[in-house]
Amino acid sequence: MQREIITTADGSTTIQIKDWNEQYHSKHGAIQEAYHVFIKHGLDLFRDKKEKVQLLEIGFGTGLNALITLIEASKSGMGIDYYGVEAFPVSKEELSQLNYIRELDALDFEERFNRMHSGPWEAPLGISNGFSLCKKQCDFRQITFENCIDLIYYDAFGARVQPELWTVDVFELMFKALKKNGVLVTYAAKGSVRRAMQDVGFQVERLPGPPGKREMLRAVKG
Repeated sequence: MQREIITTADGSTTIQIKDWNEQYHSKHGAIQEAYHVFIKHGLDLFRDKKEKVQLLEIGFGTGLNALITLIEASKSGMGIDYYGVEAFPVSKEELSQLNYIRELDALDFEERFNRMHSGPWEAPLGISNGFSLCKKQCDFRQITFENCIDLIYYDAFGARVQPELWTVDVFELMFKALKKNGVLVTYAAKGSVRRAMQDVGFQVERLPGPPGKREMLRAVKG
């Protein structure tokens, strides 16, 4: 499939899959969306409440969510064990064209961001004091986590192009992975997605979405 780097409305870049007319992040602002969905309505729930968070990202992609999580965790001293699942890793050429370090004014994190991508798969990698990363290259439906995750960033491609990643079967795996009171956040807001989450036992709430999107979803394992 044809892929290209595009610039989103907030000046940050993302990857577009032209055949699908689908992007890794919102065209209305990649960094804005990531902060709104995954930090404001996800990670911030655990700030000052847990010394270490077990975090699973479904769709590691460009590493933007991991980078902003590292930046935010470094501010509060929160420890993070970060697991990123990605079936099709981004290429070195694509990574070289992403501008997140510049747009986030995060030059101090550039070496650690590069290490996130250059480091080995299937093995824990120390990124900084208190932040470890383990990347897993597999289909999301092959995860085997069980009652060990505090927070899931669900950042798969949208149901319009990959409906098989937004089903009851998939959310059963997510529910199983989470600890009691664990949280899943996603940019998605479709009724069918919300119902699939509810069918497996999640308590689901609609929240205001990021720029360009009216709503998003947050689900809690009660």
